Amino acid sequence: MTFPSLGRDPRQQTTQQTFEPVSRPDPSGAGPAEPSAPAAPAAPDVPAATTPRTARARRPLLVGGLAAALLLTGGTVAVATAHKTVTLDVDGATTQVSTFAGSVEGVLAEHDLELGPRDVVAPAPDEALASGDEVVVRRARQVVALVDGQEDHVWTTALSADEALVALASRGQDVRLVASRSGSRAEIPVQLDLEGPVDVVVDGRTEQVEDGSAGVDDVLDGLGITLGDLDRVSVHRATADGGTRVTVTVQRVVAQEQPTVTEIPFESTNEETDELYVGQRRTAVEGVAGERTVVHRVILVDGQEESRVQLSDTVTRAPVTEVVRTGTKERPKPVPAPAPRASTSSGSSSSPAPVASTVGGDVWAALAQCESGGNPTIVSSNGLYHGLYQFSVGTWQSVGGSGLPSQASPDEQTMRAQMLQARSGWGQWPACSRKLGLR
Repeated sequence: MTFPSLGRDPRQQTTQQTFEPVSRPDPSGAGPAEPSAPAAPAAPDVPAATTPRTARARRPLLVGGLAAALLLTGGTVAVATAHKTVTLDVDGATTQVSTFAGSVEGVLAEHDLELGPRDVVAPAPDEALASGDEVVVRRARQVVALVDGQEDHVWTTALSADEALVALASRGQDVRLVASRSGSRAEIPVQLDLEGPVDVVVDGRTEQVEDGSAGVDDVLDGLGITLGDLDRVSVHRATADGGTRVTVTVQRVVAQEQPTVTEIPFESTNEETDELYVGQRRTAVEGVAGERTVVHRVILVDGQEESRVQLSDTVTRAPVTEVVRTGTKERPKPVPAPAPRASTSSGSSSSPAPVASTVGGDVWAALAQCESGGNPTIVSSNGLYHGLYQFSVGTWQSVGGSGLPSQASPDEQTMRAQMLQARSGWGQWPACSRKLGLR
């Protein structure tokens, strides 16, 4: 009779996957009789890899004169036959019990053992019970299995993680049981290994624990291993020292929010203005690049990135558009420079009379070209002279100017240069006025 998931008795050294037929001893020594009927409960999802301990012996048939003799003895023999001692094995914990129950179901009821739809009992509940029989009960438990990376919830009556993993081995190449987490605790509803030591792999090292019959949490506590809230604990079978051993693996998990900042280029726009001559350009507003911040949630498992999920994408600083102004004003046409004054009859030249402020525009355009290259915003390398006519700040203020000459419009600069020439003559621009023949 096949009995899935009944698990291995701690006292046995067997890896069979089926139950042997349940039978009663034959006094004649001829061996077991035919196996009894299979048990009724529903089969669990995951079979165990082992067989329960002692199979129940079949009682001898009462025939012939022996049966007649028993009938003649009366009620005393009947009571003795009704009383029996049986072994009750519930999830590996065995107890010798005395009972008058006539069936497996009866002795279970006497001990308040109710069976769930996935629990297993052997022999079957409706089978008769004899003294010396063993009744094996295996409770079904739900475990979380990770098969080749895919998580599944399965039921098993295995007594240990080792048995459950053996039963699950055919489902995939990498089979693990995943411990449930509650705070700093890790739990699997079965013991690790009923027979041998287990290994614990954590923080790059492997620790061996001799007593594998403990639970996961007890094993980790015994090694002084503290779990973080996100750490993962799994159990699998691994090759060690020439054999296969149950191995507990602890993975350190860290969740981080990682921001990434990138630059947003600024745009540029052009504006026309009649405050500047054709061909002149001035930046009215400096462009400033913006910033874009993308935040990801990153999961690191033992220091290696496992996953990355975008949480936000935000413009954290808007770019500033550059504004450039382009001149549309026509430049004044140049006029011929005045001829130099004739010398007096005595051969000495008289002092030059101040030229009126209405000297033609061509003279001023030529002077500006000589002084500044015609650039109204230029400033000398030493920072002392400004604009078309290279005013010093003091001279500029003396003819009514305010601020810096290089910040004034070309028209205002020319007007104040004419005022200065009318007041002080061409000597205010000694080199260029001589070059242009103005004095």
